[in-house]
Amino acid sequence: MQTEIVKLSDLTRAAELLKLGKLVAFPTDTFFALGVAIREEPVKSLFAAKGRMAGNPVPVLLSSSQQLAQVTDGELSPAGSALAAEYWPGPLTIVVSAAPNVPEAVTAGTGSVGVRVPDHDPARELIALSESPLTGTSANLSGMEPCKTAEQVLQQLDGVIDAVVDAPCGPHSDPSTVVRFDAQELQILREGSISEADIRRVTAGADGSRL
Repeated sequence: MQTEIVKLSDLTRAAELLKLGKLVAFPTDTFFALGVAIREEPVKSLFAAKGRMAGNPVPVLLSSSQQLAQVTDGELSPAGSALAAEYWPGPLTIVVSAAPNVPEAVTAGTGSVGVRVPDHDPARELIALSESPLTGTSANLSGMEPCKTAEQVLQQLDGVIDAVVDAPCGPHSDPSTVVRFDAQELQILREGSISEADIRRVTAGADGSRL
């Protein structure tokens, strides 16, 4: 299989492939993501392509906060809503309770899923055209550095994935910051592009109940 290179002007082609369950790498505000529709079999093929063991949760990208209803049966707490209002679109992943339709290959049996809205117009457009939230794990072989260009993606995954969108990533050099709320306690699972100090500044005084 030869990896198809999709131009930025032809995102509908990439969306068609994603609807068919194919693997498509696309740029975000941080690094290239390896996207599939959040269905069991496509997600399993994602693990195989990356050479990554199953059993790890897979982050999910949304076109907007309105897509939250497709992946969670709960609502953001006031603190979570404050963070989303401040940093979405942007490099912030919020862990929420997963809806029953989210496959276990995505949640790794945790009952939760990390979601974010990337601050990258082509990424959000592609997700919207695909009519489904997409996986947002980095487009690289397991253990290798994340990719900032389509060329770097092809160096690692040419012939392994179905397509790559040839467009630039955003300016962030760090991955997204990952947070969740456990009862009343804010937990920062990974400090990335947004600092812990900024996260705590936004949530100060907000109700930190479970997301």
